[in-house]
Amino acid sequence: MSTPDDEGWSAPSLYAGGQPIFTPPTMVGADPIGSMLASDWSAGAGTADQWSPTTYIGPRRLRPGTTRAAETIAATKVQQAPSAAAPEAAAREAERDNRGLIANSRTMAIASLISRITGFLRSILLVAALGAAGVGNSYSGGNTFPNMVYELLLGGVLSSVLIPLLVKAQAEDDDGGTAYTQRLLSIATAALGVLTIVAVACAPLIAGYFAEPNERSLTTVFASLLLPEIFFYGLGAMFMAVLNIRHSYGPGAWAPVLNNVIMIVTVLVFWVLPGPKTLTPSSITTAQILVIGIGTTLGIAAQALVLIPALRAVGFHWRWRFRARPNEVGRMREVGTLAGWVFGYVVASQVGVTVIQKIGFRDGGLTIFTQADLLFQVPYGILVVSLLTAIMPRMSRAAVDGDHAAVVGDLTLGSRLSVLAMVPITVLLVVLGPDLGIALFGHGQASVHEARVLGSALALSAFGLVFFAIVMLQLRVFYAMRDGRTPTYINVFMVGTKVALVLITNAAYGFPRSTRTDPLPSVAAVEWLNIATSVSFVVGALVGHVLLSRRLGHLGYRSVAITAGRILLASAVGALAAWAIVAGCHGLFGSGFAGAATGLVFGGVVGLAVTGAVCVALRFPEVRDLRAMIRR
Repeated sequence: MSTPDDEGWSAPSLYAGGQPIFTPPTMVGADPIGSMLASDWSAGAGTADQWSPTTYIGPRRLRPGTTRAAETIAATKVQQAPSAAAPEAAAREAERDNRGLIANSRTMAIASLISRITGFLRSILLVAALGAAGVGNSYSGGNTFPNMVYELLLGGVLSSVLIPLLVKAQAEDDDGGTAYTQRLLSIATAALGVLTIVAVACAPLIAGYFAEPNERSLTTVFASLLLPEIFFYGLGAMFMAVLNIRHSYGPGAWAPVLNNVIMIVTVLVFWVLPGPKTLTPSSITTAQILVIGIGTTLGIAAQALVLIPALRAVGFHWRWRFRARPNEVGRMREVGTLAGWVFGYVVASQVGVTVIQKIGFRDGGLTIFTQADLLFQVPYGILVVSLLTAIMPRMSRAAVDGDHAAVVGDLTLGSRLSVLAMVPITVLLVVLGPDLGIALFGHGQASVHEARVLGSALALSAFGLVFFAIVMLQLRVFYAMRDGRTPTYINVFMVGTKVALVLITNAAYGFPRSTRTDPLPSVAAVEWLNIATSVSFVVGALVGHVLLSRRLGHLGYRSVAITAGRILLASAVGALAAWAIVAGCHGLFGSGFAGAATGLVFGGVVGLAVTGAVCVALRFPEVRDLRAMIRR
């Protein structure tokens, strides 16, 4: 650092008179100055013989004290001084990054929209083919554990754990982290294979614990056919993580479409097979079981394997590696620690799944809960997952660099955009949920009554959608900082809340199967399976906010709350308009499929249009900023 006496010549860039920068070597290990020499040096202080703090070795014309030297010093200080325009340049760079984020999110959102549309069709056909009870319950029970893995992937837990590790290796390794990525994939694939084999072997135990006696045999067969999905779900998550750190988002967003197409073909084949007119666990044929079970697993396998060409396109080639390099021992230990905490996350989730599945089987509402939960996640999957998928690599790089301000900025941006997208959908689902259930699922083996209960469960639990999006973003922040412990603790709080509410409400509203006279013994008991899940998201978001505030300081959520208040106001006006349309359609066409379908279509369109009009009329800045980022 320069002093007033050295005229700035101690700045490293001036040692060689403006030539390429270098730092004078320090003679580490040189003999210390003796006392006599030290005194002589001190006595010379203030004389012409004094040693200067730095020795100039550049051209004579640039020696300190000359006119050319003064000009060089002044020019260098101007270059090194922070420019007044630097904050503006940084702001423009941040805006460009945000626009790139929105562009990537928009691309993935289009693919997700197509995926959800085909997913809707798949779910409609599946419920119509299997029904909401009996065979439908057996299929849902056999698919429960793979569905839990799916929810982890949709929430981004597995890929969020991998991305920070891969980003760190990419930044530190000479090969861009390729060998480390290959080794991580090899070890994880082997572990997934062992886990899947163990799960399939335990299929009879799983079915015996969850299913009712008359459904146990069929549930065991479905579990044996569907549990291999676990391997391909995990494989797909790892492939997507590798693609995302290489800024390739499209293939992972489009892959589920292939799965849905295969599943739709599977259900159509199921329908044309010879079989009983009334489908029950005892009357379904072996061919029907094999087609629906194997077809479901093939769809998930295709969803993962279709990403292999995309990996090659971004320059990644998978080689089997298992032995860690010396510099990777610490990293592999970190992987083991994170994997342990993720396993704890899975165990905690499985506790909640077990309770819901046990009660759902008993009350006959497992299929209703499963389909309502999938519908609940559709808007999140279309509008928010794409954003969070694009933001995770950027957040991970900021965390690796120790830039907590950038991490908080991404958290606030993601929260505001999530609120902006989810609040209108939440409010409209409260109004349109029952009609959505009837329009989509009131066909075939499923009755209109069961479909209406499914829709009402969705409507009553819709309030948790915003909190679900926020808590999933919060978990990503912890994983970006390579912290797997805190997300597991948050999940324990959420599962504890859900289990307590489910047990309490089932004791209040449910009753034993032996006394059941109606296909659904208690509508409230079934609906509370979904409501309790949404309440758990509220608890998780609050706990996550407290823990993140302790870690990162002020999170800037005041702006998020203001955005939520503004959008909620506009959405409430839109919901009133949608309710009026729905009431009119029911009056004209009744409360069956015709009234539900017309109310859903016209009520949804009018509700969204009115919400948008209110936002524009009141000139909400969030909408203006979002429109500007999308257009640029």
